[in-house]
Amino acid sequence: MNIKVKSAAVLFSLLLMACGGKEEKKKEGFSVDRQKTTTEKPVEASADSGTPASERVDLTNKGVGPIESVTLDDNIDQALADQGKEVYDQMCLACHRTEKKFIGPAPKGILERRTPEWVMNMILNPEVMVKEDPLAKDLLQEFNGSPMANQGLTEDQARAVLEYFRTL
Repeated sequence: MNIKVKSAAVLFSLLLMACGGKEEKKKEGFSVDRQKTTTEKPVEASADSGTPASERVDLTNKGVGPIESVTLDDNIDQALADQGKEVYDQMCLACHRTEKKFIGPAPKGILERRTPEWVMNMILNPEVMVKEDPLAKDLLQEFNGSPMANQGLTEDQARAVLEYFRTL
């Protein structure tokens, strides 16, 4: 009986030793093994990623909105520009300073960077512009996601503001 118990103990010990043969090699330092997921989408690059949207020049884009064509006279209509200044001071000044970035971009020199149609469409149709116009999307991103509020201006008021921008 004693031999049977000793034999069973030896067999059990050999069985345990046979199961534990895997050796793990320790790596020096710290490492994390990751795999890229296949669902990641690449980040969309803007048309000109080196220049901020507020400084980018695009004189071909007319934007998205009701204004398809604007004809500007060579001479500034001062009465219309004065009306535009009044509208600008009442409705736009809270977010736009004429010569420097504030909550929104500065309008000074805007017609050297944008078409008149784009400016008027941005004034009249800001919600759709920031959704569909690539430049307006970039501006929204540049100004920390602060969307331009629709002030409910008429086309005549927007045209007057555009004329005021010509005087800046």
